[in-house]
Amino acid sequence: MPPATCPSLTIVLPAYQEAARIGPALDELFGYLRRSGPAREGGRSAEELGQWDVLVVDDGSTDETTDIVASRPEASSADPSLRLLRRPHQGKGAAVRAGMLAARGELIVFADADLATPPDQLPLLTRALYDHDVALGSRVQPNGTDRRASQPVHRRILGRFFHILAGLWITGNVPDTQCGFKGFRRAAARDLFARQRIGSIVFDAEIIHLARRRGYRLAVIPVQWSDKRGSRMRVSAGLALRVAFDLLRIPLIHRSVGVAVAARTA
Repeated sequence: MPPATCPSLTIVLPAYQEAARIGPALDELFGYLRRSGPAREGGRSAEELGQWDVLVVDDGSTDETTDIVASRPEASSADPSLRLLRRPHQGKGAAVRAGMLAARGELIVFADADLATPPDQLPLLTRALYDHDVALGSRVQPNGTDRRASQPVHRRILGRFFHILAGLWITGNVPDTQCGFKGFRRAAARDLFARQRIGSIVFDAEIIHLARRRGYRLAVIPVQWSDKRGSRMRVSAGLALRVAFDLLRIPLIHRSVGVAVAARTA
């Protein structure tokens, strides 16, 4: 059931060398969040999101990413709606972890800095969090179509291999573990991300594995998504080996993790 008042929301954006894209992305995000009327799709209004703030976690960028974020008016007011967290370069998983643990909202969503999933999809996750602890955005649609079909062939092949291995070993029947659009209640976020140990792109699968072990209620939410060019991930033999190694060691790292008391009684 929906709460009597809308809970506060923090949106975490991990960013690395995003000088070309972070400005337009923040324009789009703040434009949506400030809109008082209904969103264009689905009749959803930004007001459903309650109070909100945005946290950009810079993962050691050497370009102008941090300057662009810090110079925005949303970051310089007495009560800023945009915060910047600077960190040394350790990978997307480490940046997301830092942001999720530093977030202030009662609900916390992390999204890719290019906004491949548009902001008007936010209410889909926040609504799901009324009666779930974790909401996983999925590029697989209810009719079986997959938004990732627009990706280059080599990315789709690697993604398919990853999905099969992750599903068998750690995540179970989750149709899209790697969608960069996930939401959490604050208590679940702090519990799960405090336990995270993987800093690579495999961190999503680790968080899902931990959420299952902890007994949290998971919702899979189909969302809109488009392939934004400019990704810095380069498929290589070294990357494939790192991914396989991280996947295989996740259950070993967390073999002593049990069900959370809050999840057990929810």
